[in-house]
Amino acid sequence: MAVGTVPDSQDLPRRYGGRVTTFVVLSCITAGMGGVIFGYDIGVSGGVTSMDGFLSKFFPEVYRRMKGTSVSNYCKFDSELLTAFTSSLYIAGLLTTFLASSVTARCGRRPSMVIAGSAILAGSAIGGTAVNVSMVILGRVLLGVGLGFGNQVHIIS
Repeated sequence: MAVGTVPDSQDLPRRYGGRVTTFVVLSCITAGMGGVIFGYDIGVSGGVTSMDGFLSKFFPEVYRRMKGTSVSNYCKFDSELLTAFTSSLYIAGLLTTFLASSVTARCGRRPSMVIAGSAILAGSAIGGTAVNVSMVILGRVLLGVGLGFGNQVHIIS
């Protein structure tokens, strides 16, 4: 059985004079875009990994296996290298969040955001100009570093 008391007027929550300003709205939109980036990448990387042109250039063994008729749908994409391509961004992002929290505590938020933007810019440039699978994976790792610095895990000590 639950037992409770009626709060006194001094126990009621305080009301603050905060307003919804343009800055608050833009901050909320920017914060929401972090989730959109992850969702967009999941959709893009899933679609790209099934494109013939991408597979034939960067993963020719997967492409040959995909064109074969004797392999089931579950085994067509059975490649550790293709798995490394897909998961490299997420693993790099996860590991970087822990490093980024200590960098932010020591140096501040602005340097962390500069690092995030620089890593995303470098990762996009390398991924966009990639000529082999190593460059593609390196580009995704740098994108993960940028996302890790942008979405930090704050460790409470």
